[in-house]
This record gives sequence, structure tokens and C-alpha cells, in this order.
Amino acid sequence: MMKYKGYVGKVEYDAEANILHGEVVGIRDVVTFQAKSVEQVQQTFQDSVDDYLAFCKERGQKPDKPCSGRFVVRIGSELHRRASMLAALSGKSLNTLVSECLDKEVTNHTGRFDHPKPKPRRKSSRPPQRRARKRARAS
Repeated sequence: MMKYKGYVGKVEYDAEANILHGEVVGIRDVVTFQAKSVEQVQQTFQDSVDDYLAFCKERGQKPDKPCSGRFVVRIGSELHRRASMLAALSGKSLNTLVSECLDKEVTNHTGRFDHPKPKPRRKSSRPPQRRARKRARAS
């Protein structure tokens, strides 16, 4: 794994072609690179990222950024209910609870990745807001 300007590159060895080839991961666009030696692969990765950024600028497009920090998760209603209860009993928002659980799980499985610790969120003195649910009335 390599990092440059916020982008992450993944490298693999192709024994048939006798080259190292890689791609920038975590973005929708396809950005690849290759090199004949370990010494060259970091530079070709950086060159590919720079070329990608220049290409986007030339076309007047915003480059795809690695992960915005937001995503939608679909879970069963029972798990949703239990997670909401656990969050409320722990004095946390559901978002904070899910973020902490994901961080713990991902760290357990990807401990080799260099990742910053999430910033602790300030606790609000206000109780969590509840959304009012409208129930359909029978006519």
C-alpha cells in the first residue's frame, strides 16, 4: 500500500509479464500504474496520481476524492432497533456507535493499514432528539 496526496495505491506482481502493476483504490475513476522494479513503483504511482489530477484540471472536472466519509447502510429493522437502544443507553448517537463499531472491526482486520484515530465527538448536553412518527389513521 502506498499513499500520495490522499490517494492510496495497491500494487501486485504479474509473474507472466514480470512487472509490478497497481491501481489507485477508493475512487470511481480508473487510475493505474506499472513498473519493472520496486524502486520505480512509488514514482510511477505518484506520476499517475499527478497525471490524473492534471487531466481532471484540463477537462474542468473535479477529481474523484477517496471516500467522503458518508455512506448508506441498509440493515434489518430489528438490528436497527437494538443498535438505537444501545446507542441511547450508552449516551451516544447511533452514528457515533456505528462509527466506533466499524473502526474497531476494521482495525482488527486491517491493523497493518496506517489510519488516524477518529476525533472524539463532543457530547451534547441536550438529550438525543426523537423523530415524531406519523401514524395513518383509519377512516
